[in-house]
Amino acid sequence: MLNHGAFSFPATLLPLENMSQIIKAQAHAYRAAEPFPHIVMDNFFEDTTILDRVLEEFPGQDQINWTRFNDYHEIKLASKREDQLGPFTRHLIYHLNSSFFINFLEELTGIQGLVPDPHLEGGGVHQILRGGKLGIHADFNRQVKLNLDRRMNLIIYLNKDWKEEYGGCLELWDREMKNSVKKILPFFNRAVIFNTTDFAFHGHPEPLNCPEDRSRKSLALYYYTNGRPPEELAGVHSTLFQLRPDEIKVRKFKQVAGKFIPPIVHEVRFFVKKKLTGSN
Repeated sequence: MLNHGAFSFPATLLPLENMSQIIKAQAHAYRAAEPFPHIVMDNFFEDTTILDRVLEEFPGQDQINWTRFNDYHEIKLASKREDQLGPFTRHLIYHLNSSFFINFLEELTGIQGLVPDPHLEGGGVHQILRGGKLGIHADFNRQVKLNLDRRMNLIIYLNKDWKEEYGGCLELWDREMKNSVKKILPFFNRAVIFNTTDFAFHGHPEPLNCPEDRSRKSLALYYYTNGRPPEELAGVHSTLFQLRPDEIKVRKFKQVAGKFIPPIVHEVRFFVKKKLTGSN
């Protein structure tokens, strides 16, 4: 046992028995899942003590130097810095990057030679406030520092007493970007694993509707291999955001409507924007 104050860590924090049962019962279903290989694991940790501690130390929106995203596609907070994570969060991450968990992932998914990312590039703790979102996208495909191919995501949700009307669903879309095939609410102790390719489109596209004093909290880790199947090879790219069909219609409408707006209206808008922003 490892001690941290009044709390004693077991030799491993991982739910080994549950992991073993998932491999036996779900490996085939994982690989055959639509729209791309994935699994949703409710009550993943039989003992939620560690998740309770991670939630207790989860940083508020003004408690750390978050990386803040605020544009059309994403409005969220993220931190990959270990010095900004609490001791229980760091300890859980170490276990999720351990050989115990890597072996579990390889047996579940059939992807061999998985490598964790100690730098948590793009991962770590994520938080979305009311009104925030993460547009549908395919993930960046290379960890440039390690020169490895991104193959798999793990997301663990940390939201107790989450109500359906709050929204915050993780959506999985088909590769043609025509339909949302699956919606996954971010309930506490729900873990989601899925393969990442250039066509594994996913995200949280609807603005969050939770109370002002709540937020959508999650822990994200990514796993890599040295090389990938030839059919998945592509040039190195960052996140590839996609527009949903309704968003494409709105954008086309605005483009068409814009052609009929007199030039003087554009000039007035530009002048007003300069006044409001104080730009020169």
